[in-house]
Amino acid sequence: MASRFVAFTSLGRRALPNQWDVIALSLIFGLFVLVARGSHDMVVPLPSPDSAPISLDYAYLPYYALRTTLRMFLALGASLAFTLTYATLAAKSRRAETVLIPLLDVLQSVPILGFLSFTVTFFLNLFPGSVLGAELAAIFAIFTSQAWNMAFSFYQSLRTVPDDLAEVCEGFRLSSWQKFWQLETPFAMPSLIYNMMMSMSGGWFFVVAAEAITVGDTTIKLPGIGSYLATAIDAKDIRAVLAAVVMVLVVILLYDQLMFRPIVTWADKFKVELSASQATSKSWVLNLLARTFWVRRAAAPLEGAFEWFTSLRLDLPRLGRRRNSSPVVSRAVDVAWVVVIGLIAVYGAWHAVLFIATTLSWGDVVQTIGLTLITMLRVVVLLTLASLVWVPIAVWIGLRPAVAERVQPAAQFLAAFPANVVFPIAVVGILTFHLDPDIWLSFLIIFGTQWYIVFNVIAGASAFPNDLREAASNFRITGWSWWFKVMIPGIFPYYVTGALTASGGSWNAAIVAEYVKWGNDRVSATGIGAYIAQATEAGDFPKIVLGVGMMSIFVILYNRLLWRPLFGYAERRLRLG
Repeated sequence: MASRFVAFTSLGRRALPNQWDVIALSLIFGLFVLVARGSHDMVVPLPSPDSAPISLDYAYLPYYALRTTLRMFLALGASLAFTLTYATLAAKSRRAETVLIPLLDVLQSVPILGFLSFTVTFFLNLFPGSVLGAELAAIFAIFTSQAWNMAFSFYQSLRTVPDDLAEVCEGFRLSSWQKFWQLETPFAMPSLIYNMMMSMSGGWFFVVAAEAITVGDTTIKLPGIGSYLATAIDAKDIRAVLAAVVMVLVVILLYDQLMFRPIVTWADKFKVELSASQATSKSWVLNLLARTFWVRRAAAPLEGAFEWFTSLRLDLPRLGRRRNSSPVVSRAVDVAWVVVIGLIAVYGAWHAVLFIATTLSWGDVVQTIGLTLITMLRVVVLLTLASLVWVPIAVWIGLRPAVAERVQPAAQFLAAFPANVVFPIAVVGILTFHLDPDIWLSFLIIFGTQWYIVFNVIAGASAFPNDLREAASNFRITGWSWWFKVMIPGIFPYYVTGALTASGGSWNAAIVAEYVKWGNDRVSATGIGAYIAQATEAGDFPKIVLGVGMMSIFVILYNRLLWRPLFGYAERRLRLG
């Protein structure tokens, strides 16, 4: 009888929440309340154009930060869904790859202002009279600053899965669905997570353009950090600018601790290792959740459902050429596919030419070619300098998980640091000392995009197998031999992905960096970025189309002639396994 009473008492105690449950549930419910508060204001009526909803009072900053953070996480969720579908299709299908990867090159080169110029009206008409249309336009703009590098990262990882691991899947007769969820996605997870962090930072970098939307006569300022910062710049209120920067730092620290640090720690188990790692990252959130009772019990059904979902024996249709198909038939299908895509491209280009020709001439085309060449020279020089500086530093950080934990929030903040904050210094300095804008504004281009290289190289160094490091140590490979024979080949696929996305981001950042303003003072550098920014401000759509089109052509050629061959070399010669 006594033993039954003890067992019953023990069961009753286990059914009660412990102190860790109280803390975890408080955090979870608090997040739900914040999400409900922020999402409720996304469907209110659209304010009149004459109203001034953005206040520079510091008391509004937490609410503005909530609205901006909610938009960025919604865009990040859409970017993740886009990545898992778009990049997978490009990696699995040779024919789809011939279209999707060049299209991705174009999409990452199209500036946010280019997207906003043609999507704001669409979203506003989709929900007339409601702020939801403007919210969707802002979320879509942030999405365009997040999705492309995540897709490139996932595509690169899927193409470089070690052959021996793929053979193990075939040996266990896993279906294509099981192989995707149990091998390919886990293998891609470390790099994808670092690119998700970079995407969040990239969203901060362009948040001013996303929330303070100005296209011609249409001006919309949504409540958020970006519109607050734009209002402060127009008012030349340096204290408000600094307050916005402090709030950005606080928000980054919060979501780093509550989201990214736990995910990075969780993803450590997906590293390809043949020996035990010397050090692993830690997360107080994961430790907290591991000590809970109610939260773990509540999450158990979700874990079981996900395991069932990923274990389904589904054989997806083959996206490439079937083994029993005739080479002649396959070749004919390839030719037909190229012809159809070519006709669609010619049709779209022809209509773009007709639209541009209404007000512009061949002289304008020649002008944009020269401006694009100048911007390309800036991008090449700055990427080279950034690579020489940051690759050794990123490798050193990535090989030390304890250091990476401390550096991670600082790197995210530096990557998220809005370039607009530097505009007052740049404008005042250039005007006061009569400096050359073509030189001194150039550094603003790489200000935010260099972190694509940093995050990807850190991810590559973190995923570098510990057994290979031990082998290099046993063979006493040191100095330059260690760099050129061990580490650079190991991180090269990650570096190419980072440099490719940094290149696209640099073209995009040129729109912000080549034409800056502080109140009524404006300074511009010679380049296609200033051309597009000025055309957008004036609402000159033919010039916007011409500038964006010329930039896209150059980016495609640049990527095809440089980055794609490097990526192919990394895939063929420098993959692990």
